[in-house]
Amino acid sequence: MKKIYHLKSCSTCIRIIKTLELPSDFVFQDIKSDEITTEQLEELHMLSGSYEALFSKRAQRYKALGLKDKNLTEKDFKNYILEHYTFLSRPVVVYNDQIFIGNSAKTVEAAKKAIHES
Repeated sequence: MKKIYHLKSCSTCIRIIKTLELPSDFVFQDIKSDEITTEQLEELHMLSGSYEALFSKRAQRYKALGLKDKNLTEKDFKNYILEHYTFLSRPVVVYNDQIFIGNSAKTVEAAKKAIHES
């Protein structure tokens, strides 16, 4: 699979997509207009190993709902991601059987290397 889950209105996602120079066969999914499905999230979970790894603790709703003060379980992380798109750490790049989550420079560089050296 060659797919990127992103937010088309997010300037960070836009910058990263440009940096990655994704091939034309990549599928782009704007998670605001085309919400992530349970099946898609479960596929991402299989690749990442946990729902927490996919969960954004930087989302404004995370702070607004007081979630940082709660002891969240894997089931909670899954449900929050399915409930609202902002809880998915973005972008999420899936390249074959590899997953790259988030916008750290190290993650973006690893994704770019994997995509362009295969």
